[in-house]
Amino acid sequence: MTATEEAAHWHLRQREGALGADEQQRFMDWLVASPDHLREYLAMARVTAELGDAVRSMPVDAETEAVIAGRSDHQANVIPLGRMQTVAPRSFPFRQRAWATRMAVAATLLLAIATGWQAVSPPARHYTAPHGAPRVFALDDGTVLHLNAESEASVSLGLFHRRVSLTQGQASFVVAPGRRPFTVRAAGMEVRDIGTTFDVSLHRDQARFGVTEGRIHVIDDNGAGRLLADLSAGQAARIAQADRHVQLSEEDTDVLTGWWERRVVFRDEPLRDIADRFNRMNRVRLQVDDNVAGALRLTGNLQADDLASLRAFLDEQPTLATTATAGEIRVRSRHVLLPGAY
Repeated sequence: MTATEEAAHWHLRQREGALGADEQQRFMDWLVASPDHLREYLAMARVTAELGDAVRSMPVDAETEAVIAGRSDHQANVIPLGRMQTVAPRSFPFRQRAWATRMAVAATLLLAIATGWQAVSPPARHYTAPHGAPRVFALDDGTVLHLNAESEASVSLGLFHRRVSLTQGQASFVVAPGRRPFTVRAAGMEVRDIGTTFDVSLHRDQARFGVTEGRIHVIDDNGAGRLLADLSAGQAARIAQADRHVQLSEEDTDVLTGWWERRVVFRDEPLRDIADRFNRMNRVRLQVDDNVAGALRLTGNLQADDLASLRAFLDEQPTLATTATAGEIRVRSRHVLLPGAY
């Protein structure tokens, strides 16, 4: 955007009163970055004020007066003849014509911004990654979207926003710099990016948010904007979807982004969640047969499609028993009898 367009953007945002503390700081940073920014912003404020004065000083005809006064349509159409008069065309000096042209341009620009440029804003785009096939997408603003297998996301890039909705699975974002806020909604929560690379993963009963670079805020959409977590690089939060209980942890980069290279990296995670991650990538499914085995917490780093290594890893666990068929690997606790077993 040009300095004039940026000034119009910030002026409208200020008039709306919609700036939070972070966005207000971005505005101040932009304002002092160049004398041109300050000059254009003051000019925009002056033009807007002049435009408002011009509109307020325009003569009001009888029909408009009737609307303002609340008269009926029939009454408004009755205009006393004594008020009718012929007005001779007037010529305006050059400076007045230039002023009028400037007002028209400003009015057009402000109207376009106020309506969000809906006519030229692209619609939201839907991105999917099928079973067994993570994908990488370059968004129009330069952000890189990593979408894990069996995942879905919608992206809306508008004049004043960059919004993502993760409806299923897992996604990582390498966010391109820009003044438009970048937010991700998932499981009734919102991630507000503060210049970063981060990961969002939806599990059975919780969502995990992790940061590899920069910083994010996780906000409760259903709790009047309550801050749930303030995360910096190397930190993660697991947040329960039911009661918003927050569990913070330190996370290595390979745990958060190992799946970019088709690896399943897990640190002290329950087997049921590990099974979900393997099942995204393979036709042969890992089936956990009982809750005791599902709750067992394990640590490992395996290639997502290397089922032989997965089977060997599970066989090494003294409390687990595994069996394999052509279509699945079944795992259970050695201390739990399955129905029908003797």
